[in-house]
Amino acid sequence: MLDVRQIAREIIDREGGFVNDPDDPGGATKYGVTIETARRVGLDKDGDGDVDVSDLRALSREDAVRVFMEYYFQRPGIARLPEVLQASVFDMYVNAGANAVKILQRLLGQMGHRVDVDGAIGAQTVAASQAAAAAAPDHLADAYGIARRNYYFRLADQRPASRKYARSRSGGKGGWIKRAEVFISPRYHMSAAEFHKRVAAWD
Repeated sequence: MLDVRQIAREIIDREGGFVNDPDDPGGATKYGVTIETARRVGLDKDGDGDVDVSDLRALSREDAVRVFMEYYFQRPGIARLPEVLQASVFDMYVNAGANAVKILQRLLGQMGHRVDVDGAIGAQTVAASQAAAAAAPDHLADAYGIARRNYYFRLADQRPASRKYARSRSGGKGGWIKRAEVFISPRYHMSAAEFHKRVAAWD
């Protein structure tokens, strides 16, 4: 059985500490918790009646773990998915919200399952995920991880300001791509040459 709390801690490690990057649509963020999420869940750390950047700065790692487990794992229903998918979908849900589920739903559709792409984990998505896991137990996690990686590439294709998250300053794989590949078997990781070819049009 997965240790969900440990997965949440690993997500925090990937997310890092406080950042307020003007190119990040999520705005101010700490440990992957955005200011919007902090306001939505009422993280008034200083008790002054509102939630602002100072509250976000005061966020502890355990605060973030609790937010992730309740609002990004339990409430979306990720525990209903096959275990082989849970860690990657959880990680992606923290990073991209309901788009994490839409990526899965599109993948399931490509695999021949009838699934509405609505970003919600309902009975249809659960059944299709279980069927896909039974049919390809050794490949489903890789397929989802590759679909994540492709999602990041498409975002960077469409939004030049986001390319710095997909490609490092030195020209290698950026944080987004490395994050997706955490959940992909090494044999499916992009080589340096493959990566450079994929991003060549960004120059």
